[in-house]
Amino acid sequence: MEHHPIVIIGAGFGGLGLGVRLRQAGIRDFVILERTANLGGTWSRNTYPGAACDVPSSLYSYSFAPNPGWSRKYGRQPEILDYLRRTAEDHGVTGHLRLETEVLKARFDEDARHWHVTTSSGELTAGILVSAVGAFAEASVPEISGLAGFGGTIFHTLHWDHDHDLTGERVAVIGTGATAVQVVPEVQKSARELRVFQRSAPWIVPRLDRTITPAEKLAFRALPVAQRLHRGGWYAAIESFGLPGFVSTKFRHPFEVLGRLQLLRQVRDPELRARLTPDYMIGCKRAIFSDTYYPALCQDNVELVTERIEEVRPHGIITADGTEHEVDTIILATGFTATPALMDRIEGTGGRTVLDAYRERPQSYLGAANAGFPNMFTVLGPFGAAANQSAIYMIEGQIDYIVDAVRRLREAGYRRVEVRREVQEAFVDEVHARSGSGTWLKGGCSSYYTNGRGANSGLYPNWSFEYRRRTRRFDIENYEVSR
Repeated sequence: MEHHPIVIIGAGFGGLGLGVRLRQAGIRDFVILERTANLGGTWSRNTYPGAACDVPSSLYSYSFAPNPGWSRKYGRQPEILDYLRRTAEDHGVTGHLRLETEVLKARFDEDARHWHVTTSSGELTAGILVSAVGAFAEASVPEISGLAGFGGTIFHTLHWDHDHDLTGERVAVIGTGATAVQVVPEVQKSARELRVFQRSAPWIVPRLDRTITPAEKLAFRALPVAQRLHRGGWYAAIESFGLPGFVSTKFRHPFEVLGRLQLLRQVRDPELRARLTPDYMIGCKRAIFSDTYYPALCQDNVELVTERIEEVRPHGIITADGTEHEVDTIILATGFTATPALMDRIEGTGGRTVLDAYRERPQSYLGAANAGFPNMFTVLGPFGAAANQSAIYMIEGQIDYIVDAVRRLREAGYRRVEVRREVQEAFVDEVHARSGSGTWLKGGCSSYYTNGRGANSGLYPNWSFEYRRRTRRFDIENYEVSR
């Protein structure tokens, strides 16, 4: 059977970044499995109109692969995907890719001390398995009565139908999260009628997007330190979101003022403004950066619907007040499943899957390892992501931690490694203890920040620079290792 010392699942920012850092460390005996035909992860699959990042480009990129040629302050989907392709090519990672290879199941073999992996392309074994599938891999489709019987066109933003022309149509967008805020202004330009179905109003703060001037690009190329300083400035600004998030709800007020001023400035109609005013603290859900969403809702061909959806009929949507909204196309901007892919198909010791472990409560050690799953690491696992910082910054901490683990294990000749259960439990207790003071839990809403019991569902409730300190080296003393 084909064997690889390291198998990485997923070719998004996590998997590709890990591949780059492994090669830079002189480790080249790895393979990256990707179920789709393209690298890029979420940036190859989310191709809806207006798709862009809500973190400035200089920060939403690898520190070890800066790009001085960003065209805009906030990178858009095609440019981010192109950046990932160039980075993979420039660092020799593309030769490690196996595209259109979906992992169907993975099981740890205790006797052989390796993973047995079943893929759509065949069987293989792995000395170390790394899950870098990400949290936004599967579309969440709401359970609405009659949805399957709709007679028009229906699709999720993750599976955008580019062959379907919305020009002159009556369109419904269900959802008002980050994706909807980007989609609505684009759909409004072509639809005859657009109805936006809102369950709860999001907090919108100024985005201030703009093109990067030729002079700035020249400065970034000639003086790389200039781009590093620019990146550092945005890092500090975004890190400050942790103050209301997990320190104390009293820090929310300056951020809420920004949101209220944006609403007051862009929405003149007091009745519409009232319906767009959030009824929970900022940070309880993900705050969204946009300068175009509110103006789009103010256009004559747009209607904001806040009544609950009761059912979908062949030609329209029925709301709780009995109104039938006739539409030709329904766009589901309803986000992603809370359960990451593969959780029910990765089986550790004792026959327990990752999903079995998470049912008890979300758990991991540093978001990078899990007791009961030897020789396995994760990227952006539970408590490895921060709502107050760029995901790429957190990813870099984890991939450097994993690379150091591989290096140290090989030097010592260890074939089995597993985080100590008591270490993991202490870490999980710590993050839950730190989570109870801010708007993530006390903000008065429900979101993917919390689980069904109202507890932290997987965010790291501390400063990201503190997390990077903890992941700077592989702390082998907190693991059980054997030869």
